[in-house]
Amino acid sequence: MTQSSISVDSLLEKGNQDDAVKILADLAAKNPGRKEPWLKMAKVHFGAENYAQAIVAAEEVIQRDGEDREAKTIRAVSGLRVAAKSLNDLKDDVELRGDAHSDALGLAKVMRETLGEDVLVPPVDNSKKKRRVVRHKPVAPSANGAQPAPSAPAASGGAGNPFGALK
Repeated sequence: MTQSSISVDSLLEKGNQDDAVKILADLAAKNPGRKEPWLKMAKVHFGAENYAQAIVAAEEVIQRDGEDREAKTIRAVSGLRVAAKSLNDLKDDVELRGDAHSDALGLAKVMRETLGEDVLVPPVDNSKKKRRVVRHKPVAPSANGAQPAPSAPAASGGAGNPFGALK
């Protein structure tokens, strides 16, 4: 392990993320072809919930290694968290009627098309106070003693579609 790696880990243990990121940025500048400093930066930013910076650092990793699954995961999850916050901010803005509103509608359309679903989130039925519990009758074993395979629930949408229940 290099001295810089030990210094970064020591700084992170002490909660000094800013100095750790400075060292990592210096390492990245001195070794422009290496992905490791960028990956460590992406992890630090992600852990600190600095998702925009985590995305930038993850992109740097992916430029150097297009198959790095960890960087792709950090980029995807960070992007989703930024999008979720943005959508919450839009939802809270009751006066929203301009371009951002159109963009949000367009984003929802693209998400529906990508997932192959008409509805992203099923509507909430507030008229029912209690949740209905569905109980299934036990199935008797067959003549050879084997249990029959359970049938697929009707709400799954069929054909193994994990988003079928969202319709």
